[in-house]
Amino acid sequence: MSHKIGTANTAKKPLLITFSGLDGSGKSTQIASVMDYLKSQKMRVVKLAFWDDVVVGKRYREGFVHKVYKSEKGIGAPGKPVNRRDKNMRGWYLSLSRAGLYFLDAVHLCEVVGRARRGSPDVIIMDRYIYDELANLPLTNPVSRWFAKSVNALVPKPDLALLLDADPEAARARKPEYPVDFMKKSRHAYFHLAKLLGRITTIAPAPLEAAKQTVLGTVCVAMLRKNRWGKTPAKPELAAA
Repeated sequence: MSHKIGTANTAKKPLLITFSGLDGSGKSTQIASVMDYLKSQKMRVVKLAFWDDVVVGKRYREGFVHKVYKSEKGIGAPGKPVNRRDKNMRGWYLSLSRAGLYFLDAVHLCEVVGRARRGSPDVIIMDRYIYDELANLPLTNPVSRWFAKSVNALVPKPDLALLLDADPEAARARKPEYPVDFMKKSRHAYFHLAKLLGRITTIAPAPLEAAKQTVLGTVCVAMLRKNRWGKTPAKPELAAA
């Protein structure tokens, strides 16, 4: 039996859609746009934030970087930069520590997504995913690549994993927290990870409205492929209006 657009299909497992990318790449804006669209189609949507809902020992990890590396608190904004010193700090011992923490996060991620799925939403949207952590590892190292693949095999597979690409200088202007050189290296790491895992869809940089339409169109295609609508939904540009 076919379902009209916007009719919840509770017999199917919720779609998992994740958003990754540089700080300042527009994740929050795109997530809000997608959620507004899905809710307009009467879809039940659950949003999870990786740092708030998944990360293990968040308070202690924050305390460590503030105390040991003198990382400034707060979120950077145009005209009010913040000097963050956490994921941009490097060293083999830090990579080893991160791997252990990321494994714990991956285990907890399985639990968090499982719990969200039991609530029977139509869509689960995640602001960042384990990919944003794995991109902090030295992926030119074969051991790090093996670890990334192993973690990826453990965690729930997103039905759509979006990587929002951004010009590092433009991203830093929107959210000034890390040096541009680090942002450039981080962008390269995301590309390396996407190629390594092969499950990540990259959204090219574009003006805001054009980027919204690209993301909405990509989400619609993913939902059609997973048979979440009985017929083609309204064009994204109409749905986003």
